[in-house]
Amino acid sequence: MISILIPTKNEERDLGDCLKSVAWSDDIHVYDSYSTDRTAEIALAAGARVIRRPHQDPAVAFGGNEAEHRNWGLTNIPFKYRWVFHIDADERVTPQLAASLTAAVAAAGDHAAFRVRRRDFFMNRWLKHVQASPYYIRLFRPERIRYERLINPIARVDGTLGELCGFLDHHPFSKGVSHWLARHNSYSTFEAQQIAANRSKQAKFSLLKAFGAKDFHERRVHQKELFYRLPARPLFKFFLLYVLKLGFLDGRAGFTYAVLQSIYEYMIVLKTAEITADASVPHGS
Repeated sequence: MISILIPTKNEERDLGDCLKSVAWSDDIHVYDSYSTDRTAEIALAAGARVIRRPHQDPAVAFGGNEAEHRNWGLTNIPFKYRWVFHIDADERVTPQLAASLTAAVAAAGDHAAFRVRRRDFFMNRWLKHVQASPYYIRLFRPERIRYERLINPIARVDGTLGELCGFLDHHPFSKGVSHWLARHNSYSTFEAQQIAANRSKQAKFSLLKAFGAKDFHERRVHQKELFYRLPARPLFKFFLLYVLKLGFLDGRAGFTYAVLQSIYEYMIVLKTAEITADASVPHGS
């Protein structure tokens, strides 16, 4: 009843357990970005199909545009079922969530997509408080969803949203802190490029919609634009996660995670300034 979509890039460490957690589906698609490790071998051995986007630049994450990468997959991958569940290789579907997924598609009504609550783990602890937002759209009708933004895309859903029971367990540090930092160094470049592009287009935001829009993802769009304009953003992000979101209740793991997120935000600030300064310098004569 549900097809599975797993985007990958060198995920031999995590993919096996991810595949086991969705083994209840007979239509699993590993959407691979030209991995150089055993990712494809592991996927095929588990009975999954491996798909690669033609002409994608394998040297750049998602070929340089995550929204474009996701949208290509939704349009071109031959899913067996009407409903698709998106899961990353370092995530696991819990038994309660698996049951909720089946129940949701059996009685979807007018819903075009469903949100799931994700649990992030670090230092063998669930980061219950320090997450900026634990809710993500992961179950959807592929023809009724499209993504926007270069990185960390925002989903545009054509229809109403439902909410699933159960948790999606996420292990973002399964490959170590060094890998997390390297990945977010890459992501921060895309974020800076996105901010610079928004500024060049004079992107507008509504304070009213940032906090009052009924649609969760419309609120997120305007909240991001508001956040980009805040002074001392890295410090504010630490304060938001560690104090306002009660991250201190997550102990040492919560403090470390809040610091890492602040470092990530500072990388974005530095790179945005660099891009903006470079754009203001005349080139050529």
